[in-house]
Amino acid sequence: MVTAGDFRNGITFDMDGQVLQVIEFQHVKPGKGAAFVRTKLRNVISGAVVERTFNPTDKFPPAFVERKDMEYLYNDGELFYFMDLESYEQLPLNADKLGDSFKFVKENMTVKVLSYKGVVFGVEPPKHVVLEITETEPGFKGDTTTNVLKPATVETGAEVRVPLFIDIGDKIKLDTETGEYLERAKA
Repeated sequence: MVTAGDFRNGITFDMDGQVLQVIEFQHVKPGKGAAFVRTKLRNVISGAVVERTFNPTDKFPPAFVERKDMEYLYNDGELFYFMDLESYEQLPLNADKLGDSFKFVKENMTVKVLSYKGVVFGVEPPKHVVLEITETEPGFKGDTTTNVLKPATVETGAEVRVPLFIDIGDKIKLDTETGEYLERAKA
C-alpha cells in the first residue's frame, strides 16, 4: 500500500477504480490542525488533471505501470510508430498519447512506452537528449560569462533558449522535462 505521506512525483496508485499519477505534491503542516498533503494528479488513462487534498495516513493500492523500451521510427502525419526492441513489432500511437516532452525526440531514439493493463497511455523520452541547432541568430565569440539566452530551433523543430555563444550546427544537451539547455555536447 502507498500512503499519501509517501507521495512523490511519478508515483502511480489506484483510487476509486482510476489509475492516478502524482504530478505535484506538497506536505503542509499548518500551525493549527492536522497536517495534510496537497496534490495535483493525472488520470493516466484519460489524461485529466485534478487537484486533491489527502490525509497523510490515507492508503491506496499501487498501480503497476509497465515501462517498455521501444524505438521511435517515424510518423505519417496522424500516427507515430514505435518498434518493440525484442519482438520487432510496430506499435502506432496517436499524438495525444505522446505528451509535451516528445518534441525533443528524433527518429531512431529509444523511449519508454507506458502502459497499464495493456492500454498505452504515454511515452517517456530519455531524461537528457543531444540535439543539433538548426536555426538561431549568429553567436558572439567569447560571450560565455552572461546568463542571457536567445531563441533557437533544434533538429526536431522544437524551440529552446540557449546562451549567446551557441551557433547553428552546434550540438547541445537538453533536459526533456523542462526543455532547458544544460551544456554544449562533446563532439
